[in-house]
Amino acid sequence: MRNLSICAALLSVALCGMLSADEKLSMSDADKAMYAEMVENNPAAMDLAEGEEVFNSLIGQEAYAKVLGVSVKDLPETIAGFPRMLTATPKYDFTFPKTMRKVVTLSQSLQMALADRDKKVFKLKDKEMVNMTAYVKSLANDLKTNIDVKANKQMQEMHALGQSVFEERRGGRGLSCNSCHSADVVGQRLRMQPLPDLGAKETAAAGTWPAYRMTQSAMVTLDQRMQQCMKNALLAEIPLGSKEMVALEVYVTNKTKGNAIQIPGLKR
Repeated sequence: MRNLSICAALLSVALCGMLSADEKLSMSDADKAMYAEMVENNPAAMDLAEGEEVFNSLIGQEAYAKVLGVSVKDLPETIAGFPRMLTATPKYDFTFPKTMRKVVTLSQSLQMALADRDKKVFKLKDKEMVNMTAYVKSLANDLKTNIDVKANKQMQEMHALGQSVFEERRGGRGLSCNSCHSADVVGQRLRMQPLPDLGAKETAAAGTWPAYRMTQSAMVTLDQRMQQCMKNALLAEIPLGSKEMVALEVYVTNKTKGNAIQIPGLKR
């Protein structure tokens, strides 16, 4: 399988990017040895294979392409443009009260496809959904993230909301996403970890998630990672699938626009 066959190569690229001179200062020899081991025997390959099995058994590329309103051959390019606006089907009424157009994440589009085929709709946090999202996004590997925040009124509004959420100071400490990821603090350290530029080629936030996190021994989506950041900052976690979380993913993904998609990522 093409995506699995290039997995080791992609992870090697990710590893080299993460092991910068700055990053080495915050990594123990044991951590670096573990990274090297995972390049050769990456657990994410198994998660990706499981995601492929679930996707093909419950949905399949033809049915998924139909939900997205594209041809099968156009799936990779379309996948590279999420989050994006879709027209919901009547069966997906637990999120779309009526047939309507709405900006959704890749995971939510898979929920729509499951509902359209009268299959069990996994929750966004379920392992099956995370693995399936990783597999489907890997279909766009090597393509550049091509989200279009000016495509329509809905995308423009969601990008504006996402920026507002990103910059809003919350909690007793008055922190925001921007507190750790603005241009004037990128590269500084928090708990010995360098604060990354979410849009940089080396980080490519939207292009490298879902990713396998060593500290959790699990595959994690971008919105789950953002929830973890909020928890660490003692902020109330924005619910997965909420308008605010989708908008935040739109904003962060746009920062990464133009960088290559490399799934699964490998993160500390």
